Amino acid sequence: MKFSEKFKKNKGESVTTESAQDSGKKKHKPDPKKLVGTISKKHIKIGSYSMAMAAIFIVIVVVINMIVGAVPSKYSQLDVSSSKLYTIGDETKKVLKALDKDVTIYQIAQSGSEDDTISNLLKRYEDESKHIKVEVKDPVVNPKFASEYTTDDLSSNSLIVVCGDRNKVINYNDMYSTSVDYNTWQQTTTGFDGEGQVTSAIGYVTSEDLPILYTLSGHGEKDLDSNFKEDIQKANIDIKELNLLTEGKVPDDADCLIIVSPTSDISEEEKTEILDYLEAGGKAMIFSDYTQDDLPNFDAVLENYGVKRAEGIVFEGDNQHYGMQMPYYLVPTVNSTDASSETASAGSYVLAPYAQGIQKTDDVRDTVTINSILTTSDQAYSKTNVQSSNIEKEDGDVDGPFDLGVAITETLDDDKETQIVYYSTANLMESQVDQMVSGGNEKLLLESLSWMTSTDDSNSVSIPSKSLQSTSLTVTDYDAAFWKICTIGLIPGVFLVAGFLIWLKRRKA
Repeated sequence: MKFSEKFKKNKGESVTTESAQDSGKKKHKPDPKKLVGTISKKHIKIGSYSMAMAAIFIVIVVVINMIVGAVPSKYSQLDVSSSKLYTIGDETKKVLKALDKDVTIYQIAQSGSEDDTISNLLKRYEDESKHIKVEVKDPVVNPKFASEYTTDDLSSNSLIVVCGDRNKVINYNDMYSTSVDYNTWQQTTTGFDGEGQVTSAIGYVTSEDLPILYTLSGHGEKDLDSNFKEDIQKANIDIKELNLLTEGKVPDDADCLIIVSPTSDISEEEKTEILDYLEAGGKAMIFSDYTQDDLPNFDAVLENYGVKRAEGIVFEGDNQHYGMQMPYYLVPTVNSTDASSETASAGSYVLAPYAQGIQKTDDVRDTVTINSILTTSDQAYSKTNVQSSNIEKEDGDVDGPFDLGVAITETLDDDKETQIVYYSTANLMESQVDQMVSGGNEKLLLESLSWMTSTDDSNSVSIPSKSLQSTSLTVTDYDAAFWKICTIGLIPGVFLVAGFLIWLKRRKA
């Protein structure tokens, strides 16, 4: 076969093969309509799956929101404010736990203008007790609602606390403390007293009888510090003045008698009336301050219950028990008693400037119990010569330790109990002194007063206002010296030694 014929034959076979392949391809070409149907089914399947997953996700989110909504706000909303503005304390929780009457708290505010801090605080009350109900009343929708309880014009976000036929109005301005800078006349919010006011109002509307506190007058007594007086009133304790020379006796409705550092002595008749009141199961909070004048009748009241004032003013020899670099600014140990257990357990500091020592007498009746609230260290001493410029211990000074505060009880035959709290300096109640220990003095005094005045029918609880300003750090002189040595000497010294060792190692290398 010639080459040309062979080439033509091969070419023909190749063409035939390609034609056969092309015909095969054309024979198996997919139908466009079927292809579109297949793609549509695939998209529908994927879309249905996506829709189902989205629906399931939405259901899960809704269920989670419902669960979170049912969880009390104290668990679902964290209070991250520095002063814990809408977190309620243990004292309030005790009041709410003992609550057996229904209380409604109305927040007077237009819709959308509610104060968040107050609203969040009220939610905590509602979560803590089934007897608390909170409602928001819009004065635009209900213009006459507030007038059912008060004739005063209430600021927005004021509260009305109601229990049965008793009610108490809390004005919005009473829940916030403010101060004015007289250089710029700019007003600054310094504190939030929402918990204190609301808890006080709950105690007021649920109490049948409110305690009455009588303050003795007529002997140059100190006035109650204004802040301390407000705290007493916030504890729903009524304060009245008592002059025994005109009244003749301690009134029968007295729940407690308070004597604040008389500068002149009480009379023999007044001493008798006070002892008659106490020996019948009375309660008394007594303060004394150093005075050069003798007070024999006042001292006789104290000695009747086994305590007496040490001569002079107490100085501390242990720098862990005084502050401000002044050994007469005492930082005593706070012991746990019925009148001071919460203050002691909280580890609060108490500052007692210019205090006298309290000593126990030798002839205490068996029925009288004396518990130490505040005590000095063993190195304390009482300077009898208060005019001396020498603060060191001298001959004639009285050795410590001393009590600076005591709780005294006496059980009587008719199941009554006399209760006395005695502090040897009235400076404990001074606001400026209290600020130096971040409210420790205030906490102790209110706890002591509550111990004597709380009954089954009343609950004398006073919650301090929460400061919105930076609080001072309370340290004793020992602590101040320790941290001064650490920051000025020890820590820099460690870095110097470490640097020297590194330099020495590199030099040798």
